[in-house]
Amino acid sequence: MEELTISGRAIGPAHSPYVIAEIGANHNGDLDLCRRLIDAAVESGADAVKFQSWTKDSLISRAEYQRNTRYRQNGAAPSLEEAVERYQLGSEGLRTVAKVCRARGVVWFASCFAHAEVDLLESLEVPAYKIASMDVNHLPLLDSVGRTGKPVLLSTGMATLGEVERALAALRDAGSGPVALLHCVSSYPCPPEQVNLRMLATWRQAFDVPVGYSDHTLGTPVPLAAVALGACAIEKHFTLSRELEGWDHAISADPVELRALVDGARAVFAAMGSAARVMGTAELEKRKVFRRRMVAVRALKSGERITAGDVEFKRPGTGIQPDELTYVVGRRLTRDVAPEEELEWADLA
Repeated sequence: MEELTISGRAIGPAHSPYVIAEIGANHNGDLDLCRRLIDAAVESGADAVKFQSWTKDSLISRAEYQRNTRYRQNGAAPSLEEAVERYQLGSEGLRTVAKVCRARGVVWFASCFAHAEVDLLESLEVPAYKIASMDVNHLPLLDSVGRTGKPVLLSTGMATLGEVERALAALRDAGSGPVALLHCVSSYPCPPEQVNLRMLATWRQAFDVPVGYSDHTLGTPVPLAAVALGACAIEKHFTLSRELEGWDHAISADPVELRALVDGARAVFAAMGSAARVMGTAELEKRKVFRRRMVAVRALKSGERITAGDVEFKRPGTGIQPDELTYVVGRRLTRDVAPEEELEWADLA
């Protein structure tokens, strides 16, 4: 299996999970809020921050705007066009993001949604690309991304295995760098019973690529379970407060949750260890304390033959062990032994 490397950080089954704070549109079009989100993600330990590069003109058709689709079903909700215009970053916003992230020393990249955005992101020297679930079948866009030669994270929400297979082929045919799949369920929020984390193994077996998880559940239990099942990257929406107005704040992790996710993911990965049975020095030392050794039940005389009823086993485990009883029964003692006295091999003829 080929690993990804993003700005020198290897991503794959042998490495601690790569945690991506998905800022997305949670900046609400406010660059000051955007800076604070970047700072908070860095302080929470995220490996990277991710944005979305769409604009009002690149994502949605004029006819759809005219249908006045709303994201929230109440009278105060903005029209679709108003919301998209309000929350877009645009080229200048992305340039500012690049400068802020460079100053903070944090890796950043973005989901791209149009050919021109790929060109813009290339000019900003992003180290990798994210393909959103909606674009698994956008073969022209996949071709543009693939031609950059950069690593790609491909979300699988709403996609069949056949569609993902075709998307991988399109990226590779165009010359992309290594690709990782992110298991994803495009539901906001996603109930845990719909996540199907066992798909992580299916994606891995089907395509032999690194597999991560793009999370839309509430809290941290599900992404931590994904790490336990081998997810090598975790993408989680990120906000300063779930009370903020905007599309994704309510399903996002706040700084406390993101820190818990980062620390928890590292701990879970470390705890997974090896499939080989290994006992460390500390555990071997504990055997001496917690296991048992042979002691006499009654007073025994030198020359007397030992029966199973003459002995029992008590802590510590530094002498004749319970599973060695068969090698003791029937042998003669070489000395007198008092009740409760520990027996040694040297005591046996």
